[in-house]
Amino acid sequence: MPDELDEVFRREAGRCTATLIRVLGDIDLAEDAVAEAFSIAAEQWPAKGVPPNPGGWITTTARNRAIDRLRRESTREDRHLAALRLRGDDAMDEPNPDLDELDGFVDVVADDQLRLMFLCCHPALAADAQVALTLRLLGGLDMPEIAKAFLVPEVTLAQRIVRAKRKLRDNHAPYRVPRPAELPGRLDAVLATVYLIYNEGHTASSGESLGRTDLTREAIRLGRMLTDLMPDEPEAVGLLALMLLTESRRSARSAADGSMIGLLDQDRGRWDPMMIAEGHALVRACLRRNQPGPFQVQAAIAAVHADAARAEDTDWAQIVALYDQFMVVRPTPVVALNRAVALAEVHGPGAGLAAIAALAEALDEYQPFHAARADLLARAGSPDAAAAYDRAIELSTNLRERRFLEARKAANRAGHDY
Repeated sequence: MPDELDEVFRREAGRCTATLIRVLGDIDLAEDAVAEAFSIAAEQWPAKGVPPNPGGWITTTARNRAIDRLRRESTREDRHLAALRLRGDDAMDEPNPDLDELDGFVDVVADDQLRLMFLCCHPALAADAQVALTLRLLGGLDMPEIAKAFLVPEVTLAQRIVRAKRKLRDNHAPYRVPRPAELPGRLDAVLATVYLIYNEGHTASSGESLGRTDLTREAIRLGRMLTDLMPDEPEAVGLLALMLLTESRRSARSAADGSMIGLLDQDRGRWDPMMIAEGHALVRACLRRNQPGPFQVQAAIAAVHADAARAEDTDWAQIVALYDQFMVVRPTPVVALNRAVALAEVHGPGAGLAAIAALAEALDEYQPFHAARADLLARAGSPDAAAAYDRAIELSTNLRERRFLEARKAANRAGHDY
């Protein structure tokens, strides 16, 4: 049952790993135990069937395997105590400072996955290494998906994660959960992780579905927990607003046959008004704080889109102004690309093409760059549009997105006007 097991793995592996790390205080041991549990499931479930609670089955099996390994390899008292803790032995009367600290953190962050996100975002690591490690352990994403999010080859990403684990181990403090006062210093990496989980759910890196609702729901759940945990952090509020406003369009992004529908062609009557209302309220709360950050600005842009009852009513001039502000707080090629697309809506495709011309080298492997350039070339009537569409199609790993681009290329060839 490879498909069913794969679905359980995507849904439960992060949760199971997070739970085991909390109890064990050892990332590698927890990963190995969960991997072994899934290997056992692959052998047993085809004959015995999937258990009613597959996540609980995996966690219990992984815990038992970890106990066995600790018993075999235990040469220190803390290993023995960790094994007793895993078994839930009431006879254990000697404290383990590391495990006690993990347990004491439950009152501050009660969710295993969110707790481990803060743990993995250790200040000894570079920001990108923090996010990559957290996504690998807890985000429900595999190596190719994470590599795509970072715009790096898979082998580079794997090496980065190995180095991150080694650095944590060498610093002798990889599993100490941060105290409440330390949480704000790790928040940016946690927010970035949640955002990348949401992005993968919004448009999946691979597969036949446009997105993955399991990931978008999990990201929004974590976003809500973050705003409850740290209500005075405007970027946490901004991220939740951004995800809600983007998620409000989910049902309008696909036709009945599953094909993708672009933003400007969506039936806005299918947008979720409750999510929009909540997102708008959160954006207004951010504006009152007057502490703009990347997620807050993106949420404001999404709010402008949500304000327009029709695509032609969109206030593109305001969106360009918001992207100008975005470039101040996050001057990256991807932000510049999105600004260029908005600029084309105000001043025409020529202005957009001129704005993205300088981004070609930096974004040559970035599919949205070539998709945006192809659309702008098509609108400008350039014969170069076909080659740009071909490059975007070549870089598309999502089947629905690829077919969407193929249809736009065919329409352009037939002389359709965008």
